[in-house]
Amino acid sequence: MKEQVKDKKTAIMGAALKLFTERGFHGTSTAQISKDAGVATGTLFNYFPTKEDLINSLYFEVKGELSQAMGKDLEAESTFQDKLRKIWSNLVRWGVDNQEEFLFVGQFCSSPYITKFTRDEVMKEYVFLHKLVDEGINAGEIRDFSADLVIAMFYQGSRTVVNFILDSDSSLDENKIIEDGFQIIWRGLAKN
Repeated sequence: MKEQVKDKKTAIMGAALKLFTERGFHGTSTAQISKDAGVATGTLFNYFPTKEDLINSLYFEVKGELSQAMGKDLEAESTFQDKLRKIWSNLVRWGVDNQEEFLFVGQFCSSPYITKFTRDEVMKEYVFLHKLVDEGINAGEIRDFSADLVIAMFYQGSRTVVNFILDSDSSLDENKIIEDGFQIIWRGLAKN
């Protein structure tokens, strides 16, 4: 029974992700989400009382997945620059491999439908990144910029690189593009 519940909830969230990225919040009805998920509209409302609850749950889940991906294998890196490079590479690769999720995060990161509570809870998943940036500033590795600004620029730069990779000729070296993107960010941050 629990597996069936999880399957329905997963189907609803998957349909919502697809529709929100294709049609936006207002262009997506709960009836269409239910239809695409293969569940009754009442079933959707059992899991998510409002469309706003659904989008906040989806945002929290996707941002959590992104956070996990960004921190993957980070402990293997020893220097600050290598750690930041690893996070960058993980972030860009996740965006390329999870295009719908990446688009969703980009579309809804500033949306008024994402509540302050959801934003605050999501940011708890990114404490490691704030700590790393603070450590880099305190160690004199990077300039003394606002950590929030550094992270925002880092994320927006990654969006540019993801889009560049997705829109470019497949014969281009993806690893080189990722490294070149990192170097652009790094040179703007590095103290020396």
